[in-house]
Amino acid sequence: MKLKSRSDVDKMRRAGRVVAEVLALIESALKPGVTTLELDRIAEAHIRAAGAVPSFKGYLGGGRYDSRHAAAFPASICVSIDDEVVHGIPSQRLIEDGQLVSIDVGAILNGWNGDAARTFIVGDVAPEAVRLVEATQLAMMAGIGAAHAGGSIGDIGAAVEDIATPHRYGVVRNFVGHGIGEKMHEDPQVPNYRIRGRTEVLRPGLCLAIEPMFTLGSGDVAMLDDGWTVVTADSVLAAHFEHTIAVTDNGPEILTTV
Repeated sequence: MKLKSRSDVDKMRRAGRVVAEVLALIESALKPGVTTLELDRIAEAHIRAAGAVPSFKGYLGGGRYDSRHAAAFPASICVSIDDEVVHGIPSQRLIEDGQLVSIDVGAILNGWNGDAARTFIVGDVAPEAVRLVEATQLAMMAGIGAAHAGGSIGDIGAAVEDIATPHRYGVVRNFVGHGIGEKMHEDPQVPNYRIRGRTEVLRPGLCLAIEPMFTLGSGDVAMLDDGWTVVTADSVLAAHFEHTIAVTDNGPEILTTV
């Protein structure tokens, strides 16, 4: 766990603002007939115009990058539709009316990372899909609200799970939130569920990406043959929300906002 100074947090806020601006641009462009690759191009253009670089492009996992490697993530954003939970690869696939579209954006500005995600509702969807999206967003905010100095990582997971449980939503356990800063993925991991035993104490200067993923089913997932796209094992809808935050003496501060 690496604590950040106030100056570091200010730098991360600038990266976070770029990410938030991309999500706002995508919200304006997202409609039936648009390809997921078009959304990726909009995102990359804005990220680079802001003097940042996409933190997903060329990523191999584990903090490693190599854009020439066949297994590297090939795009600037992740676009995951309906039963796709995370890490969907942009392509010529068309957005359709009635879909849930999850967009995950990362940007590096002056060596500091911002990371955020949001599930958008395109057109008319079933009421249970709307409730899933709303609950997942609420769970993210509950997790953020639990990120107080002196508390623990476990408080965040408990707050997230408490939103899922009454609705019997599946909580994805294979993928969790994480520390963030000069690297996109840092310690500690931030589970979206209760964990037993003592967990890491939250201290001012700790920056985290809090990102619940809920499903209408079991919460179990599978990986597609592309090596990146994660789908629900039972082919049900999924939703994903994420903000980068800083733990401060005055409470949690969201960094991925305009």
